[in-house]
Amino acid sequence: MTRMMQAAVFIEPGRIELTDKPIPDVGPNDALIRITTTTICGTDVHILKGEYPVARGLTVGHEPVGVIEKLGSAVQGYTEGQRVIAGAICPNFNSYAAQDGVASQDGSYLVAAGMCGCHGYKATAGWRFGNLIDGTQAEYVLVPDAQANLAPIPDGLSDEEVLMCPDIMSTGFAGAENANIKIGDTVAVFAQGPIGLCATAGAKLRGASTIIAVDGNDHRLEMARRLGADVVLNYNRCDVVDEIMKLTGGRGVDASIEALGLQLTFEQALRVIKPGGTLSSLGVYSSDLTIPLGAFAAGLGDHKINTALCPGGKERMRRLMNVLASGRLDLKPLVTHHYKLGDIVAAYDLFSNQRDGVLKVAIKPG
Repeated sequence: MTRMMQAAVFIEPGRIELTDKPIPDVGPNDALIRITTTTICGTDVHILKGEYPVARGLTVGHEPVGVIEKLGSAVQGYTEGQRVIAGAICPNFNSYAAQDGVASQDGSYLVAAGMCGCHGYKATAGWRFGNLIDGTQAEYVLVPDAQANLAPIPDGLSDEEVLMCPDIMSTGFAGAENANIKIGDTVAVFAQGPIGLCATAGAKLRGASTIIAVDGNDHRLEMARRLGADVVLNYNRCDVVDEIMKLTGGRGVDASIEALGLQLTFEQALRVIKPGGTLSSLGVYSSDLTIPLGAFAAGLGDHKINTALCPGGKERMRRLMNVLASGRLDLKPLVTHHYKLGDIVAAYDLFSNQRDGVLKVAIKPG
């Protein structure tokens, strides 16, 4: 008899609903994880709105914390019942992209053109959960290439402490890493949602001496201070580009990080970097971007623009959890709300409309 589970699936733009699905069968290289905690990401909201296309009927979500229910016959070094996470990006490290050092694009060349309205490769193919295969907003999730992707949770760390590791923390830290931050740098971080907050924390850990956090929400700006921001700017009260240029004596920041995905914030992040500076872009954009001629110095400013899809794999997850276990960073305050999986439609309504001071929602089956 087929065992069933509850799962949140994409029905059509504007509708993600809870339904019953068969619990997946486990192949030799897979692991079946019983989800104990997952969450909703801004990218899931893009999927809900139809701004990022996925197949109808796909289970959404890409941030798993759980317990190994069953291991494939070829998976070694793990035990059933072990607490683990897996990154939102689940590379197998066999592809050209992965062996070229870009594991997040693992398998991009295999994806049929047309899924994203393009001709040729589909980027982001290393992101499989809730994109190419069934995701984590369910009672169980099948982790492919488990040997490469399962990361044991250190003793003493709770689900809520490691919940940011699979995506939000990895993405935010990638933004800081891609910003080429050096000790003593000045960095501006545009938008202090969960990813922007982790980028702020990452900039601090990378050695930035002045971090300027930009947002329109005072609660988020206060959280940014807790995670390492030295200066906070509310864009409702000032012209943030002018203010940043004043703060830097007209020099501009060494690096800026854009963590929202809007033309406005992208342009502001470009306008405040110094000649030779770096714009690190983390936003998921839902329309074409334009680059202003003056801010780009007509292409002569030695600017660097880097984009990132969050790094995955068990070594990345191990390093992130080491940061948390060391006490250098506490991300529990980012989990502001808790919902049962059965109430996930209400959780989406709260999160997508950004009510009640929500940052991240912990979703728990059962």
